[in-house]
Amino acid sequence: MGLGSDLAKVENWDVDQSKGGKKKKEDDDSAEETGCWIKLRFIASCISSRSKVDNSVSATTTNYAESKSPNDASRDQPATAAVSSTTTSNAESSTSTSKLEEELKVSSRLRKFTFNDLKFATRNFRPESLLGEGGFGCVFKGWIEENGTAPVKPGTGLTVAVKTLNHDGLQGHKEWLAEVNYLGDLIHPNLVKLIGYCIEDDQRLLVYEFMPRGSLENHLFRRSLPLPWSIRMKIALGAARGLAFLHEEAEKPVIYRDFKTSNILLDADYNAKLSDFGLAKDGPEEGKTHVSTRVMGTYGYAAPEYVMTG
Repeated sequence: MGLGSDLAKVENWDVDQSKGGKKKKEDDDSAEETGCWIKLRFIASCISSRSKVDNSVSATTTNYAESKSPNDASRDQPATAAVSSTTTSNAESSTSTSKLEEELKVSSRLRKFTFNDLKFATRNFRPESLLGEGGFGCVFKGWIEENGTAPVKPGTGLTVAVKTLNHDGLQGHKEWLAEVNYLGDLIHPNLVKLIGYCIEDDQRLLVYEFMPRGSLENHLFRRSLPLPWSIRMKIALGAARGLAFLHEEAEKPVIYRDFKTSNILLDADYNAKLSDFGLAKDGPEEGKTHVSTRVMGTYGYAAPEYVMTG
C-alpha cells in the first residue's frame, strides 16, 4: 500500500509537472505572441508617423514651392513699385519744398537753425527761460554762437530771444512767413533785429536779438518804477522813427498794423524797437497813396473817423 501510494503520487506529480510545463509553455508562447504584437504595432505606428511626417514635409515643400514662385515674382515686382513709391514721395516732398521756398523769401543774412539747436540754446524751453507769451506763441531766452547757430553755455556767446509758434494760437504759418519776409529784409535801428529762423516739420521758430528791458507795456502797466519823462519821450520818438521808416523810407512801404506797447521792445539804453510783423502788409504801390485793409491786431483805441471811413 505504501509503495503503490507513492507510485501514484509520483505519477500524479509527473502529470502535474506535465500540465504545469504545458501551461508555462502556453503562457510563454502567449507572452511571446503578445510581445510580437506590441513590436509590430510599435513598428507600424512608427511607419505611420513617419509617413505622416513625410507627407507633411512633402506638403509643406509643395506649398512652399507653389507659394515661392508668386512670392519671388512679387519680390521682383515690389522692387519696381517701391522705387515708384519712393520717386512719388520724393517728387511730392520736392514740390512741397519748392512751394515753401517760393513763399519764404529768405534774406541771405539770416541764419537757419535746427530745432535741436534752439532746444539746447533755450535749455529745452524750460519755464525759467520764458520771457513772455503772445498771439504767436511763447518767447524764450537762449544763447548761441556769436556768428553761428550752435548753442553755447548760458551767459556766453550771443543772448537771443527765441519765439515758438503755438499751433493752437491766434497766429499761424502765414504770420510766421510775413515776419520772416519783412524783418529779413528790413534793417533799421528802431526795428528789432531778426537773427534767423527754424522751419523743421511742423516746427516754426524765430530768433531775435535779446531786448534786456522787455516791452514798453511792462514799464507802463506793471508794477515797476515809473519811467521819467525824458525816457518816455525817447521811447516815443524811437517808435515814431520806426513807423516813419516803414511808411516813407523803406524800399517798399510797409503797413505795420499792430502798433501797441507790447510790441515796442527796449534795449539796455531804452532805445525803442518795433517787433512782431506777423500782421504787416505791403503799402500802396507806386503812384498810389492808399491801400485797402481792415482793422487788425489787438482791440484798442481807434479814431472814430477811421472807423467810419477807413
